[in-house]
Amino acid sequence: MTEHELLAERFEENRSHLRAVAYRMLGSLSEAEDAVQEAWLRLDRSDISDVHNLGGWLTTVVGRVCLDMLRSRKSRREDMWDTHVPDPIVSRADGTDPEELAVLADSVGLAMLVVLDTLPPAERLAFVLHDMFAMPFDDIAPIVDKSTAATRQLASRARRKVQGAAPEPDLPRQRRIVDAFLAASRGGDFQALLDLLDPDVLLRADTGGGPIGVSQLVRGARAVVEQALSFARFAQYARPVLINGAPGLLNAPGGRAFGVMDFTIVGDKIVEINILADPTRLARPEIEELAGPTGPVDPKLGGLLGLPTE
Repeated sequence: MTEHELLAERFEENRSHLRAVAYRMLGSLSEAEDAVQEAWLRLDRSDISDVHNLGGWLTTVVGRVCLDMLRSRKSRREDMWDTHVPDPIVSRADGTDPEELAVLADSVGLAMLVVLDTLPPAERLAFVLHDMFAMPFDDIAPIVDKSTAATRQLASRARRKVQGAAPEPDLPRQRRIVDAFLAASRGGDFQALLDLLDPDVLLRADTGGGPIGVSQLVRGARAVVEQALSFARFAQYARPVLINGAPGLLNAPGGRAFGVMDFTIVGDKIVEINILADPTRLARPEIEELAGPTGPVDPKLGGLLGLPTE
């Protein structure tokens, strides 16, 4: 085995970890892949003869790349981020998916990624690397060009902002609530939907310019119920999935992924719903596989989505 092949093999051993770091930093699977690829390019042209911990070195490189990407992102399209839904990790409802998906989704719900998107880049990096990957503040400080004490403060500020966004562990209870939401949506039951929602529930819909219209934020239980009922015709095509490890729904009329719904549940109430209905970002092999074939599609709905109706 050549020295280059050996280096590539060692990099591959760290790839899953690096993707997980980059995904939490960026909330975008494509950008995470770009960051990991950039780390490989930097490794390939670097002298690492004095590097004793390659995993730590690569994590630092990915952190720097992601920080640059976040800073560039913050300088453009800021007005669109209120309705932006990060890329979801969509997997089978029974959890029998490749381990790589589980590593990506572990301990990072979509609601947390939404909050992370609101953080200044340096805060996000300090929180992700320390709180999610246990990197010492002494190692994070040079990445953000701060003292160790200042870096600790960055993570502390981020921690306060994300408090309450961590996914709850009771998956069976969450599944019961999501199933009840689906049943009430299919039945057009206004009161049943209202009973499931927190009075201050927030619905965030990111359509990416897709067929259902503009992206939007909807606040308050009654407004969210009205929005849910307006799309009741899609509910018959919904199927249970896991979204970042938590119970959610995939809408797939005609076997084509049309939207995913992620639910944040506190106690017995839904406090936040995040919908991604961007056809470009849903066009991923693992989502298309889950969408699979379905029965006939309502002709009006099929016309709206450009789907066959027979």
